[in-house]
Amino acid sequence: MSLPPIRFVNARVLTPEGLVAQPVTIADGVIADGPAREVDLSGLVVLPGIVDAHGDGFERHLAPRRGAATDLGQGLRAVEGELAANGITTAMLAQFWSWEGGMRSPKFAQALCAALQAHDARACLRVQLRFEVGCHADFDAALAMIDQYGIGYVVLNDHLPHEAIAKGRPPPGLTGQALKSGRSPDDHRALIERLIGDAGAAHAALPSLVAALTGRGVRVGSHDDGNSDDRAALRAMNVTITEFPLTADVAAAAHAAGDRVVLGAPNVVRGGSHKKGGMNARDVVLAAHCDALASDYHYPAPLGAVRALLAQGWSLSEAWPLVSSGPARLLGMADRGSLIKGSRADLIVVDQGLRQVQATIAGGVFTHAMGEMVERLIA
Repeated sequence: MSLPPIRFVNARVLTPEGLVAQPVTIADGVIADGPAREVDLSGLVVLPGIVDAHGDGFERHLAPRRGAATDLGQGLRAVEGELAANGITTAMLAQFWSWEGGMRSPKFAQALCAALQAHDARACLRVQLRFEVGCHADFDAALAMIDQYGIGYVVLNDHLPHEAIAKGRPPPGLTGQALKSGRSPDDHRALIERLIGDAGAAHAALPSLVAALTGRGVRVGSHDDGNSDDRAALRAMNVTITEFPLTADVAAAAHAAGDRVVLGAPNVVRGGSHKKGGMNARDVVLAAHCDALASDYHYPAPLGAVRALLAQGWSLSEAWPLVSSGPARLLGMADRGSLIKGSRADLIVVDQGLRQVQATIAGGVFTHAMGEMVERLIA
């Protein structure tokens, strides 16, 4: 249920023209004008809601311990609470369809989609399907699920440990991964070796898989692109989004070719990847080769990444689109990401230092409010 008409006054508001002092009116779930009850937000800042193009932080709520994913509806309510507290109004839940098993299995993907369909979400929660190319033989089943649940964004992954197997070494984390999948380590390794042996057929199948998706209007991206040649080959198939490219050169080449580049906000917060030798995403952002920052594994990170960019001398008008209008464009969501008349009423209220989300409104509904914001609402 949307708010009755409400107008926030005396705040600084981020508009497409910059940070200005102007009222923001919400009515019938959209940014509007006309008569409304006024709420004084002096000293606070109103920003477009965060659009998170890729996040898997939901997993810890759905299964806080291995095997504990017993009530996905309850878990989704917890996910919504964390999203709202961090100003995220649209979240793509990055769910695998993978040979890896456990919460990355096709069975769990089906269960999550069914639970989300039954869930009465206040924010906009959607599934991003991370399809392992080694599962190409399952594609018809995955496509049926995509059709059934209206999944609009699919990302191609290849997590097979090609290098380790080629060198005759055990795959990294083999025992733990086997336990998650319900297989013995020997059976899990045998599966990995079989899939690697079938890699040629898997990659040969990619053009037809991508064509089936894009023919349905599904956006298709790739994950962890390691070199520009692979990225160019994917681009030729109409895979025009690259998530977390592994080097700055790949990101730069992708951006120059017109691809959409998604980087991890935690990397920007840290000033470097948590992976040894990983790329420093902050440098890529500062070089203007990034279109969207995603929460990746930590929902507070988009807001933290913007603070990090402000500390580097960027303005809020430069930094905030990376977590709002940029990912909205990437996802084809033209109705959000900017506070303009007629757009979906997705917005957040923060303090001047962007340290605390005082309120989050998604589709004209409060999903979070605390402290000073509550006092002003009931004044």
